[in-house]
Amino acid sequence: MMSECCNPRRSGGFSLLELMVTVAVATILFTIAVPTYQAQVRKSRRTEARTAVMDLAAREERYYSVNNSYSNSALQLGYGAQDVAITDLTIASGYYQVSVESFPAIPPARARFKVTAKAFGPQLKDTACQTFVVDQTGTQTSAPSATACWN
Repeated sequence: MMSECCNPRRSGGFSLLELMVTVAVATILFTIAVPTYQAQVRKSRRTEARTAVMDLAAREERYYSVNNSYSNSALQLGYGAQDVAITDLTIASGYYQVSVESFPAIPPARARFKVTAKAFGPQLKDTACQTFVVDQTGTQTSAPSATACWN
């Protein structure tokens, strides 16, 4: 009678088929998880753009309350130490660029401004929200869809 411990036909470990099934399952999970993760990261970066445009809009309103006009000067808005126009200024982590346009009052219309944040670099892959815009009335728009971007 032969002992079960010495059966030469079955040794410990995994067969090649078991290993290949495991690799296939891991590959499928990886191909689903990575794009989903990247989409969530891009979506989380939108907060930075929304915060920047709302901050600049608030600075514009503060400036208007004192000077009765809007400005696009970084120095006048307290957004920098140099007296330069805010055009394509890269913010924080470098995923968006902000610009400020100010328009003087032409009676009977009041002065106006528009703050825009545009996706930049790797954030360009966020096709759902390429730009964020706020104007002097507080209207928030976005391209291509304001509803998805501002929520």
